[in-house]
Amino acid sequence: MILGKAISPFALRKISGGGGGGGTDPDAQAFITATGISGTNATATNQLVIDLKAANIWTKMKAVYPMVGGTATSCKWNLKNPVDSNAAYRLVFSGGGTFSANGYQPNGTNAFANTFFQPSNFTAYPNCSFGYYSRTNIDANRIDIGANQLDIYSNLGATAYVRTASNTFTTFSVTNSLGFVMGSRLNTATQKAYKNGVLKATTAQTAGPSFLFNIYIGAYNLSGTAGTFSNRECAFAYLSDGLTDAEALAFYNAVQTFNTTLGRQV
Repeated sequence: MILGKAISPFALRKISGGGGGGGTDPDAQAFITATGISGTNATATNQLVIDLKAANIWTKMKAVYPMVGGTATSCKWNLKNPVDSNAAYRLVFSGGGTFSANGYQPNGTNAFANTFFQPSNFTAYPNCSFGYYSRTNIDANRIDIGANQLDIYSNLGATAYVRTASNTFTTFSVTNSLGFVMGSRLNTATQKAYKNGVLKATTAQTAGPSFLFNIYIGAYNLSGTAGTFSNRECAFAYLSDGLTDAEALAFYNAVQTFNTTLGRQV
């Protein structure tokens, strides 16, 4: 009580700095603590988590890589589960990638990040979604994220290529490889491709079987061998259960707000 008056649970949360009272979200705080980030990096990350929860898509996320802090040590963490283990899908970087305030840039030759995430880790494969936010405009045969039947070429010959649990790509025209390309599948029959939250193509592509290979960032994992290396700078990557059109747009808006706060949006 305060001055003889009962305090509502909501008011108590506001006083204590939790819940909706403007304090740091506990999930964001766990990530901030693990990475050691501070200042704008921490503020932007906290807002990202708040926005994803407000859009009701936080629970769909399996692995979220904000690529903040400018080092391999800070960029490796999974926002959804910031524990330093393969089972928590924290990244292990290989090869000659470069880290900066803008994220992680693989070298296009031998650099990639192992997520330790396999299709069976989605809640109900082939229901799945994944994406890569590129800050580099390169028209080339390079896979930004993928393994076997899950992959994204953000630009190859003015075309983006996306596969979500399929042997066949969904394609759409692009003018560059800048921005956030996403793939999503909600059923066994149809896959969708998005750029910057906008649905670009929907195709009837039957889902293939699951496989036991980890998804890579910055390269393609073909049955256990890394190849088709990318050198597009990554400012964000994720793996989640399938997103609807509205959820894909809300997710892009949250990520774009995050990167804009960090001054690295495209």
